[in-house]
Amino acid sequence: MLQALYNGLSGLFGFSKSLDEIGDNISNMNTPGYRGQSAFFENVGSGIGSQLSGEQTDLQQGDTQQTGTGTDVAIQGNGLFVLKSDRGDTFYTRAGHFRFDGNGILIDDNTGYRVASLNDAGQAADFDISSLATLPPVATTSIGFTGNLLVKTDTTKQVTGLQVYDASGGVHTLTLTLTNTNAATPNSWSVSVKDDSGALVGSGQIRFDSTGSPMAGFSDMTLNLAYNGNKQNVKLSFGTAGTFSGVTQITGGTSSLGGKVADGHGVLGVSNSTFDDDGVLQITYTDGETVSGPRLALAKVSDEQQLVLQQGAMYRAPGSVDVKLGKANDADFGSIVGGSLELSNVDLTRELTQMIIVQRGYQASSRVLTVTDSMLQELYSSTGGGGG
Repeated sequence: MLQALYNGLSGLFGFSKSLDEIGDNISNMNTPGYRGQSAFFENVGSGIGSQLSGEQTDLQQGDTQQTGTGTDVAIQGNGLFVLKSDRGDTFYTRAGHFRFDGNGILIDDNTGYRVASLNDAGQAADFDISSLATLPPVATTSIGFTGNLLVKTDTTKQVTGLQVYDASGGVHTLTLTLTNTNAATPNSWSVSVKDDSGALVGSGQIRFDSTGSPMAGFSDMTLNLAYNGNKQNVKLSFGTAGTFSGVTQITGGTSSLGGKVADGHGVLGVSNSTFDDDGVLQITYTDGETVSGPRLALAKVSDEQQLVLQQGAMYRAPGSVDVKLGKANDADFGSIVGGSLELSNVDLTRELTQMIIVQRGYQASSRVLTVTDSMLQELYSSTGGGGG
């Protein structure tokens, strides 16, 4: 009969532990990347109650929610993000709530741990974009022109506001003027280019054939510029001989002339960044130019049930577990969903149902203690234990 007391007590301990797990799951149902935990019990032996046999992690993937933040990432499929602490400890997580710190290092927003990238050697390294925080200036090398000139009515045509960049990122405004020289040379126009101070920086001539297309050898010219002691050549292109994609001279057409600087820019800052489905950061600069940055490292653990939960949705791998690094969409690894987070996989309906079962079990175990105590009291009284 005394054994019944111990059996009831072990039931109370077991159901209490189960309630702890349920409470922990419910409290973390809004924790991104959190995986629900369950406690399991086993029979100790013949008629001597139960004991905790272990805990199991629910590895089912949680729902994915868009956040609109470019540095938030979720994994669709297998894999874990890799985090490094300042002490060199390695952690794994499905929660991809990341951001860049002031040094251009991608870090976990909750812990501050550094997010790992996968380098060319297949090894984990800091996800560092400090060298990509700005694009260095690029000097302008080409300006293209389009439009149509009327040889019988146009005397001059002008294009203003042509902004070119020097090698230091400085901006210089050029003005191009075409002057009709048909009287001296049929179907010809003189070209002059002045800078923003009004100084002449280049001159030449363009000609057209009988079809109105630019003539070979007279369809472009080169400006020999110098800024801050650095020489810079800028090609002016008026079209390709035999084609009508550039400047033309067609009678009866509309009179027009326009120019577009083909390349060059000053120092550019980052305007936006987001991850593609391969886990590669795509960085967009203020002029719309996009470059590819580092790639996220993903980890695959031989037995994820062996991972040890540390805090939130962050795990540590014991030494007995084999960890393989890889990249998204490669072999057994899933893909990356940028601008999104994986939510907790806790099923509230299931947790509430389990809570009812635990409550009934706890009540029954408590009743075992009450009944056993009553029977022992009855036995004690019947044997004269209560006499004077």
